[in-house]
Amino acid sequence: MTVTEERTEAPAPEVGKARARKEDERLITGRTRWTDNITPPGLLHMAVVRSPYAHAKITSIDTTAAKEMRGVSLVATGEDLKDVQGVLANAWPITADQKTPVHLPMAIDHVACAGEIVAVVVARSAARARDAAELVDVDYEVLPAALDLKEAAADTVLAHPDLGTNKSAFWKLDSAEQGSGGNVDEAIAKARTDGIVIEREYRQQRLIPAFMEPRSVVVDPTQEQMTVWSATQVPHILRFLIAATMGISESKVRVIAPDVGGGFGGKLQTTPEEYVTIAVARRLGKPVKYTETRSESLLSAHHGRDQWQKLTLCAEKDGTVTGLKVELLADMGAYIALVGGGVPVLGAWMFNSIYKFPAYQFSVQTVLTNKTWVDAYRGAGRPEATYAIERLMDELAAEVGVDPLEIREKNWITHEEFPFTSVAGMTYDSGNYEAATAKARDLFGYDELRAEQQRRRDSKDPVQLGIGVSTFTEMCGLAPSRVLGSLSYGAGGWESATIRMLPTGKVEVVTGTSPHGQGHETAWSQIVADRLGVPFEDVEVLHGDTQIAPKGLDSYGSRSLVVGGEAVVKAADKVIENAKPAAAHLLEADIADIEFSAGQYHVKGTDKGVSLTDIALNAWTGHNLPDGMDPDIDGSATYDPVNFSFPHGTHLCAMEVDTETGQSTMRKYVCVDDIGVIVNPLIVEGQVHGGLVQGIAQALWEGAEFDDNGTLVTGSFVDYTLPTAADTISFVTDHTESPSTTNTLGTKGVGEAGTIASTPAVVNAIVDALRPLGINDILMPCTPERVWKAIQSAGATPDAETITEAQPHFSEGALNQDDPSNATEGGQQ
Repeated sequence: MTVTEERTEAPAPEVGKARARKEDERLITGRTRWTDNITPPGLLHMAVVRSPYAHAKITSIDTTAAKEMRGVSLVATGEDLKDVQGVLANAWPITADQKTPVHLPMAIDHVACAGEIVAVVVARSAARARDAAELVDVDYEVLPAALDLKEAAADTVLAHPDLGTNKSAFWKLDSAEQGSGGNVDEAIAKARTDGIVIEREYRQQRLIPAFMEPRSVVVDPTQEQMTVWSATQVPHILRFLIAATMGISESKVRVIAPDVGGGFGGKLQTTPEEYVTIAVARRLGKPVKYTETRSESLLSAHHGRDQWQKLTLCAEKDGTVTGLKVELLADMGAYIALVGGGVPVLGAWMFNSIYKFPAYQFSVQTVLTNKTWVDAYRGAGRPEATYAIERLMDELAAEVGVDPLEIREKNWITHEEFPFTSVAGMTYDSGNYEAATAKARDLFGYDELRAEQQRRRDSKDPVQLGIGVSTFTEMCGLAPSRVLGSLSYGAGGWESATIRMLPTGKVEVVTGTSPHGQGHETAWSQIVADRLGVPFEDVEVLHGDTQIAPKGLDSYGSRSLVVGGEAVVKAADKVIENAKPAAAHLLEADIADIEFSAGQYHVKGTDKGVSLTDIALNAWTGHNLPDGMDPDIDGSATYDPVNFSFPHGTHLCAMEVDTETGQSTMRKYVCVDDIGVIVNPLIVEGQVHGGLVQGIAQALWEGAEFDDNGTLVTGSFVDYTLPTAADTISFVTDHTESPSTTNTLGTKGVGEAGTIASTPAVVNAIVDALRPLGINDILMPCTPERVWKAIQSAGATPDAETITEAQPHFSEGALNQDDPSNATEGGQQ
């Protein structure tokens, strides 16, 4: 054991360093372990038979031909597995009287959406299983399907006749009732007399997460403990629900999330395929694998968004906001997914955004239809809220006749007012909207682009320039547990971490978060390297295996760093405290005189010290420990936040819109995000860029469409138009920093910021370009066809009079038009 007589100079901090990700080498050199790569001995393969109908009774299933095919081990129906297949859970019933249809992994006598599993085939190869599945003959009695959200809300056709209604739950937040603000109806009534009232209806189209790696599951029941490998975001939650719903002891279930190729919320589900694979593997007593095709993924993995949003904003004549009323219809699809009903509820605290509304009311009616079920998709409730309020703020600016940035500055929370309790009851701990906006404005060249816009209008240029603004905040880190409990959420919001000091001087970090592209192995290593004073390269992060990391609540909702990272910090601090008695003993000093820095313990006022890694070796040998001390300095911690974190930012977008063709082309995009302290700028840059593309894609390209029979017509990447790098431009990104005051790292969240802010920035830009023509909205995605039809329906061309007057046009009659091709004045659908 080496006791030194001089202090070690502290290395440069790791936090804040743009480290290349530790994970990337194996990912880009093909040394990954995707679930589909896992092949236990004796592995069999499963294929599924899915309903082609949105709503039908199953009258018969003939499996004879499939069973006779060579190499087939099992053909099973829902009836065959009804006692062992379990049931899919809804973990967030948003009201006590929520209507929740029973969601079986495999249908028995009826189907409620296209793509629902009705039979499975298990064979020696995946190809043989798929071939045999085509031989399963299913007869259906087709039933009327509830497909249109508004018609479903009126119970025109019932998605589940046994429930007697399509209305699942009604949830409301009212600032007057909870004491956080005034009466919104009174504010609106007053504004109708002596102020401004703006009423709009916006459509959040249905989206598909479309992660890179299709979902896959491998189940090995051959050992005493069943092992489940799954491409999931939530291995701990999956393990719990398997045990809770399938009658298997939790100690007999091990879930491993190996390398997972993206999720975006689309893999936080517990899926029918996971349950059915477990059921057939246990029946056969052999390992079974199921990997979906891309078309299966687009059809049967859960979808996102899908709302009608009716909004009423009232303000004084100078544009000072006085109230906001939000009324949502939210399509849940055929079943209430794991947190499905709670996703629109998450937006309840974010429609008011960064603005000082004195009165506010939010309500949502969740509705069942005969379409694929809906759950969280990147942002989960926050993008929907941000889109609506940012579109409305542009409308208010147009009504008052001021610049969109000016109307926002007039109404936002100033940096001196933090911490600030919003009208929705949330306490924002820190922020500086002025700083982020000033930096974004400068990087964007805002005044110059406005001047160019005016020149184009004056010259009657057929290609008009629009400038879109989005100033946003979001709530990250789904927690604290008591708040979630008060909302009837079925789990907590805490996170767990353990740090093991190995006798060789290396460090193992065991985290309950479960990454799928976020870079936890790198960021956690940076945090621990700084906290414990050990080399970055000597830290290894273990995750995604419920046997190695038995405690955790996984990754979603931008919670990993602000909750899981804080648990890592607390575990590191426990290591430091646990090693102090040994340090005092070795340094022959009182424990009160021991201080720690740069990986070394010293006696205060002297240079005499000993390293943490030396103490780890000493603890392992147990040769020279103080009396009563166990040979263990490892640290474990659980962290439950006291509040959410609230990143924010300003996004500015310039779009060129060809008024003759409807083509919209992005000219420039600048975003300045405030996510608190940045652990790794390189990882942050990747998260922001990826988020931007997903949000922009909602504005311009993506949308899941069903035909009149409930068939998904965007069931491949030919029709569901994901953007590629060739479809986007180079973004200008930057940051300001307002550290969070609710955690020791000062971090906020970044995984969803780009997606939340970018959609309204793009649509605001397109509408800004066309506003002189009398257009105030276009249904997303803003395809050239829809833009062109909006121009034609407005009955305007870019002549001198319409361009220079630039008067806003509001069309109340357009609010109830559901046909995307039936554009009315203003393009409002």
